[in-house]
Amino acid sequence: MPVPDQYGFFIDPGRCIGCQACVQACGECDTHKGTPMIHLEYIDRAYSTQRMPMVCMHCESPTCAEVCPADAIKKGEDGVVRSALKARCLGCNNCVLACPFGVPKMNSDFDLMMKCDLCYDRTSVGRKPMCASVCPSGALFFGTREELQRQRPHSAPTNRFQFGGQTIATKVNLLAPRDGPPPLIDVTAAMHDAKDDKVFTPDRMELSLFEPDEEG
Repeated sequence: MPVPDQYGFFIDPGRCIGCQACVQACGECDTHKGTPMIHLEYIDRAYSTQRMPMVCMHCESPTCAEVCPADAIKKGEDGVVRSALKARCLGCNNCVLACPFGVPKMNSDFDLMMKCDLCYDRTSVGRKPMCASVCPSGALFFGTREELQRQRPHSAPTNRFQFGGQTIATKVNLLAPRDGPPPLIDVTAAMHDAKDDKVFTPDRMELSLFEPDEEG
């Protein structure tokens, strides 16, 4: 049974409090074999403790499936990209390396690529994913756009992300301020923003690690 069209999954990074309730709940999903398929990332670890949940974005044209030599990763008609099929997965890690969002993980215990499948056993019958059902701050929201608009009138969802010259559209939406600049998220540009003094290159990080102590 497909996920009903009227429901969407939305991530609001500004609401994440880093409690990891979503991680614990994800591991309890019936299809995950006790392994959580969600993790938290630091937005700017050198300058802030702010974190955000990372789930599979369920790309309209999933790179993970395109590079799989065994056709183990399937995308349903409802746009949900599933974990690799056990009978087909070769454990080659192509999908792990290719995903622009860094979502797929190779589980060596099962010799299988596992990732967020939007709690398909729940969402296909209109129930919330485990992570969204326990998030205390509403950083993870599953529902209709009408519900989202009523509850968060100052937020605008976007599902288009820029990676250099490539635009990737996703089923999952990220929330940005409605009155702010157009919600175009250029991931590679953010890594090399010359106007921001917060850019740390590997060379600078390495030098800081091996700089002699001034007091010595």
